Amino acid sequence: MSESSTVSTPQVGTVVADGMVYVTTAYPLPSPPDTSHLITEDDTPVENLLSEKHYRLLTEPLYSSWAGPGQGRPFLVLANVGLFPVPRNPAIVPDVMLSLDVTAPEDVDRIRSYYMWEFGKPPDVVIEIVSNTKGEEKGTKRIDYAQIGVAYYIVYDPLPYLDGDVLEVYELRGGQYQRLPDSWLPNVGLGVTLWEGTFEGMYSTWLRWCDRDGVVIPTGAERIDYERQRAEAEHQRAEAEHQRAEAEHQRAVMLAEKLRALGIDPDQL
Repeated sequence: MSESSTVSTPQVGTVVADGMVYVTTAYPLPSPPDTSHLITEDDTPVENLLSEKHYRLLTEPLYSSWAGPGQGRPFLVLANVGLFPVPRNPAIVPDVMLSLDVTAPEDVDRIRSYYMWEFGKPPDVVIEIVSNTKGEEKGTKRIDYAQIGVAYYIVYDPLPYLDGDVLEVYELRGGQYQRLPDSWLPNVGLGVTLWEGTFEGMYSTWLRWCDRDGVVIPTGAERIDYERQRAEAEHQRAEAEHQRAEAEHQRAVMLAEKLRALGIDPDQL
């Protein structure tokens, strides 16, 4: 008998209450599907340095500097990890995916990838970074993500390889992706933006998460550096205020001495 047609055998027991004997029937919870045949990692290297660095730049800042989608709402952001909609099919492998209201699995030996039947939902955002013309980012992948219900789909084509704009953001509406006029994801509380700068010693144009005003979500190192600069600026402001107050005090002392030299008591003014 196949797994889908297996009938659970009920467990029958008795409970005594108020002098009466009651017969109880309980059905055991279904066991997780067998995933031993699934290929969760194949040790294939990343395609280029830009993509490899983007994996960290699009994951670490959210854990370091983003408060999440709301109070008490967790999230999971992953890079280059298999996405399995159903146990029987091979994985789709997004470059980056963000899923709200889920947490990292405790049993990482059993849950080695993003199994939708384990997490209970598809990712909310998928990002694809185009590195050649063979990735089907605007073909089969876009269709697959729409079919499994990924709410937002982002295609970043930095070189570019594909027809269209360097950055395209789509929202799922009625089962089809519709391109958004900007890069803000309203139901996530994040946006994406293109940022020129140096990351891990490499200067380039990077795709980054941002807030509603377009300010990038900083990496942990950037946030520490920003807080250090802010503390230093606050110290300099306090020092300047102290020096101003000291100078004002010295002027008051000199004025008082001049008044006394003229026979005027400054305390009586």
